[in-house]
Amino acid sequence: MTIISHDISKAIALLNSEDLVAIPTETVYGLAGNIYSEKAIRKIFEVKQRPLYNPLIVHIHAIEQLDALVSHIPDKAKLLAKAFWPGPLTLILKKKSVVPDLITAGKDSVAIRIPNHPVALKLLKGLEFPLAAPSANPFNRISPTKSNHVEGYFKNKIKMVLEGGACKNGIESSIIGFEANNPILYRLGSISIEDIEKVIGKIQIKNKNETAPDAPGMLEKHYSPTTKTILVSNVEKVIGVYKNKSVGLLKFTGESKYTNIQHVEILSETGNLEEATAKLYSALHKLDNLNLDIIILEQFPDRGLGKSINDRLERASQ
Repeated sequence: MTIISHDISKAIALLNSEDLVAIPTETVYGLAGNIYSEKAIRKIFEVKQRPLYNPLIVHIHAIEQLDALVSHIPDKAKLLAKAFWPGPLTLILKKKSVVPDLITAGKDSVAIRIPNHPVALKLLKGLEFPLAAPSANPFNRISPTKSNHVEGYFKNKIKMVLEGGACKNGIESSIIGFEANNPILYRLGSISIEDIEKVIGKIQIKNKNETAPDAPGMLEKHYSPTTKTILVSNVEKVIGVYKNKSVGLLKFTGESKYTNIQHVEILSETGNLEEATAKLYSALHKLDNLNLDIIILEQFPDRGLGKSINDRLERASQ
């Protein structure tokens, strides 16, 4: 049986025993295991039903730990780390041989970040090894932003969820790698493109790869409800098609004016994109649990974090 607990010492004991623990971060809850334990890492892939070609993110608590894990840090990576760590930024850097190939899907680079969550940082400081921690959900399903989301997914498959409250940012980290020292955005995330470019200048976006993804979150179908889900730019144009169906709607802001929609989730009454981002996955979980015939997702404004939200909505509706 999976327990939800605040007991960090119990989490440390489980991780030291090569078990898995779901941990809170500021982005989403992660399914964590010792990066040097093949048993733990294989169990992450098994429990998540995640393909081995999809690499994992390594979590550390201090920038000084990079020296043991990576062989080269580009200058722009140093600027990004200084600006956004601890925080929702993952850097893909050339790895040292000590990092197992199982973590990196056989690639010569490793994805690393320092989470900005007091519980996660306290846990990491209490361990003698970094943690691999992909999102604590079955492969392709909606990411968890509350401990009960994780418990609902895994029940008896893991022993513990470390309680850390609702995740503040609400979607995954932005992932940046380097090709010939040029920065590449592999996953849109909790840091807007505009804020990234303030630090390092123009960045190329390359965020889709079905066969050999450079980073997590690059597959076309991801973050998906089990309910049929569609993404639309204009709800008015499609709502009539589903007049005899049980319909849920997720929208950014504004009023709920549709009489033939059973449930509406409005992510921000004030039109705040950060608030909407924080609430996104929780709202999707709620809609997915209502036994609806269809979920309609209304496209967000294509600016700031709206771009990251639209990325998630597009993958959820494939």
